[in-house]
Amino acid sequence: MTRWRTTNRVLATVYDEELRPFGLKSSQHGLLVAVTKAGPVRRIKLGRLLSLDPSTLTRNLAVMLKHRWIEEVPDDGDQRGAPVQTTALGRTLLERSAPAWRRAQARAKKMLGSRGVDLIFSTLKAR
Repeated sequence: MTRWRTTNRVLATVYDEELRPFGLKSSQHGLLVAVTKAGPVRRIKLGRLLSLDPSTLTRNLAVMLKHRWIEEVPDDGDQRGAPVQTTALGRTLLERSAPAWRRAQARAKKMLGSRGVDLIFSTLKAR
């Protein structure tokens, strides 16, 4: 288990380094992509999609709301669970950061090698 966690931290660092000039962490980038693809989306569904616990999700969404990368969508139901969607600013950020994400992908693939990438993808599919 320790090796998996270490690998995760090393890979996250690669992505964070590439995304740093955009003021993004890899976790925020992934969340922004998910909101963009699924939005407007309720927090509970987003947490399930990304296997995030509520406190981690809330913390990351708060940062993204503060930066105006996402916004809450008015809803007739309980406002604590108001859906979120990507703003124009968030979509622009994704477009501008796309080359950095691709560089991180290439670096990660180089570090892991094709067997490592295949192992990770097969593990994810088995979930």
